[in-house]
Amino acid sequence: MAKLDRYLLSDFIQSFLATLTVLLVVSVGGVLVDILGRIADGRMPAGLLLSQLGLQFIAYLPIILPLALMLGLALAIARLYRDSEMAVLTAIGVGPKRLLKPILLLVMPVVLLVGMCSLWLGPWAGRTADAMVENASRSMVVAGLEPGQFTPLPGGGIVYLASLSEDGTRMGKVFMQRQKDGRIDVVSANHGSMFFEGERRRFLRLEDGYRVEGPENGELDYRLMRYASNEVALPDRDEPRDQDDPEMLPTLRLLGDDRPEARAQLHARITPPLLALAFALLTLPLARSAPRQQRYGSIMLAFLAYVVGVSLMISGQQWLATGKLPLQAGLWWLSLPLLGLALWLYFRDGQLSRRRRTAA
Repeated sequence: MAKLDRYLLSDFIQSFLATLTVLLVVSVGGVLVDILGRIADGRMPAGLLLSQLGLQFIAYLPIILPLALMLGLALAIARLYRDSEMAVLTAIGVGPKRLLKPILLLVMPVVLLVGMCSLWLGPWAGRTADAMVENASRSMVVAGLEPGQFTPLPGGGIVYLASLSEDGTRMGKVFMQRQKDGRIDVVSANHGSMFFEGERRRFLRLEDGYRVEGPENGELDYRLMRYASNEVALPDRDEPRDQDDPEMLPTLRLLGDDRPEARAQLHARITPPLLALAFALLTLPLARSAPRQQRYGSIMLAFLAYVVGVSLMISGQQWLATGKLPLQAGLWWLSLPLLGLALWLYFRDGQLSRRRRTAA
């Protein structure tokens, strides 16, 4: 590899990694808020926080990686123009075609990674995340009810288990305390288990115990009850997805599925790597600037172009799923013209401005 290619590739990689790091740090806030909200509502165990966070990031990589690639290349190329390095390269005969090699050395692995995440890793991460939450909702061990520990309950209260079966479905010696509407409710039981009603509603069935209810302000309005069976509602879990949901299916199974939703999902997985390649090639003409010209205006223009492209991809997927677009059109009307425009602008970079100066 020539020294020029190594220098440019190193500059491009450093700028891309720095941009990617910033975008990941910014994105973690939104993903974390969504997961913490589900944990606070009792729809997800707190023990799955880190695993769900990692799986969610895999699903979002086809959106984050192209943006980081485009902004990283735009910042690196804009710096070359600002420091007059591009003027020196042009003077020695190094034009846009010569820069294609170091750009593609970075772009092609990232595009392959985007395609892998979009076509395989992203759907796998979604299926794995749903399966983990589904299994956790049926096991009190994963849900955080561990023997020998006082565990807070979503919505207020605390529960203590003396023992728990290996499969996490049977409890022994249960103590539970809750507060609601100015009343204290203390429940104890010798045995307990979990059962379901429908797909979402979960209950704890406590057996052979006592229940004491009284006011918080110290008055003597207490009631004592002995029961054979007492059922306590737990927070409803998320609605489980259908196994035939296109978002849950592997990409190979979508190829033979003629449903509009499946076709829309298939095109939504194919389009991100094509958009990543198109926006990466657009960075060179968009980042062109004079030595003393501000470089951040073109970067903002590139960012807005990316936002519009992703918005059209999401809208196009919905149009395909609802039948507003013919299935034959897919999302090719977005990716192929954008890729063609990017190639044309890349190889024509600098020639249009020279023609205007010659005409003047």
